[in-house]
Amino acid sequence: MRDFRQLQVWEKSHQLVLAVYRASLAFPKDELYGLTSQMRRAAASIPSSIAEGCGRNSQADLARFCDIGMGSASELEYQLQLAHDLGWLKDENYEALLTQVTEVKRMLSGYIHYLRAPKAASRSHPET
Repeated sequence: MRDFRQLQVWEKSHQLVLAVYRASLAFPKDELYGLTSQMRRAAASIPSSIAEGCGRNSQADLARFCDIGMGSASELEYQLQLAHDLGWLKDENYEALLTQVTEVKRMLSGYIHYLRAPKAASRSHPET
């Protein structure tokens, strides 16, 4: 079992969730159970999946849950585009959030690659 709080990718994804919640506060109130909720759930799913994977017993399981987090990050990436196109996210907020989600996806990709590399199980756990 690993402490997810020690992983930089978890911390970055947690900060992304906080930013998405802040940005979505300005969305139309009639979207609270629509796009607002979907974006928040997709964002929260990223660090939640990492945390769940860290609670599993193998690096293969952790990699699988990181894959799930990657899918959620891609889902969020589209939802940010949609919110921007609808005029709910201003250009600067959209660009900042897009930069964050892109960074999280890059970090997740590297971590998944590390976890699936041969002999990964015998190496020490990086702080990714």
